[in-house]
Amino acid sequence: MQNGLIKYAGLFILLIFLQLFLFNNIQLSGYINPYFYILFILLLPYDTPGWLLLLLGFFTGLAIDAFMNSHGVHSSATLLMAFLRPYVLNYLSERGEIENKGIPSMSQYGFSWFFRYAAILTVAHHLALFLIESFTFVNLGATLWRTILSSLTTLAFILITQLLFTHRK
Repeated sequence: MQNGLIKYAGLFILLIFLQLFLFNNIQLSGYINPYFYILFILLLPYDTPGWLLLLLGFFTGLAIDAFMNSHGVHSSATLLMAFLRPYVLNYLSERGEIENKGIPSMSQYGFSWFFRYAAILTVAHHLALFLIESFTFVNLGATLWRTILSSLTTLAFILITQLLFTHRK
């Protein structure tokens, strides 16, 4: 338990640091913004209680908001992602693809499963983030385009990280 807590605290700090000092500096034509910090929510254990998941989602987004001066946009989007996560996991487990235990990672469940899991939650997070940020439907096409491009970029970084730093069991 103590070892897991230290591991996730370290992961939290590392991902926030990487987001602030590396990924925030990647912005192509104003449309592509990778938000790598969401990997923290994706990699929480399957049996994380709902209240803790929401709390961690909120504080993860709040940490990014505090440093980016984004006034709660990331908190809202990450909280939504944390809220949707159990439903996505249940949807994928109903299809008989996971065992309802462990950590939802590529090493645990394979590339195809992890891609679907990460893609659903990444698109939900990014769509909420960019809709809240723009706070209008006037430029909905541009917002959707930004969501798609940023989601693909974020997913690419997440998948590369999973391929490089996890070992197939």
